[in-house]
Amino acid sequence: MKIPTAEVIGIPVTALSLKEQVDLMINWAQQRSSRIVCVANVHMLVESHWNSHLHKILQEADLVTPDGMPLVWMMRVLGIKTQERVAGMDILLASCQQASNHKIPVYLFGSTQEVLTCMKNRLESDFPNLKIAGLESPPFRPFTEMEISESIERINSSGAGLLFVSLGCPKQELWMANQLGKIQAVMIGLGGVFPVYTGDKRYAPQWIRDSGLEWLYRLLQEPKRLFIRYFTTIPPFVWLALRQLKAKYTKRQALKLD
Repeated sequence: MKIPTAEVIGIPVTALSLKEQVDLMINWAQQRSSRIVCVANVHMLVESHWNSHLHKILQEADLVTPDGMPLVWMMRVLGIKTQERVAGMDILLASCQQASNHKIPVYLFGSTQEVLTCMKNRLESDFPNLKIAGLESPPFRPFTEMEISESIERINSSGAGLLFVSLGCPKQELWMANQLGKIQAVMIGLGGVFPVYTGDKRYAPQWIRDSGLEWLYRLLQEPKRLFIRYFTTIPPFVWLALRQLKAKYTKRQALKLD
């Protein structure tokens, strides 16, 4: 099956609904297939514009989900009229529900031990039949080869079909790419979803998420940490998106003249 995509500032973003994308993840998980799912937002796509390694990873990932309304809007302008947002939190909830139904063990990798414990407690409350195969809080420094090998062994021996990774962008994408073919599970980079799910950070109301103002909601919560990130990613994204749309319009006009 060829998975449909729409190119957004040079990255092929998966043009499927939340359900369709989660169904693919579950199918792969049942097969213990080594896969990469990148949950992409404006920050990740702009980062990939400057980082050739990340750009290659996103080009070759099994799924690049449109997390963030600006990506969804671009896809709709590009012709995917019914495209919906496929956000990290929605992926977590939908995939855990399906994993619970299909008896697929899940593994949590990243963040702090405290957050992971809270994640486990809440997941067990929300999904009583979900099997959590393991929790792992890796060191907040570059991993040694021995640590990576031991992590791979633990994850594979746990029987997990889904591996939720929370190391932050682009660290988690680089880590997943390095383990492709070694970890026999679907690796899903969820970034900052863990602390939001546990309640350590507030989740934006639905209307704010739908309006595309979640970035502002988060900025007001963490202005010092996020101001520079947004200042250096949102304007470049707008410029790159407009340049892409202009190029498409110019090409279309040229074809009409021919």
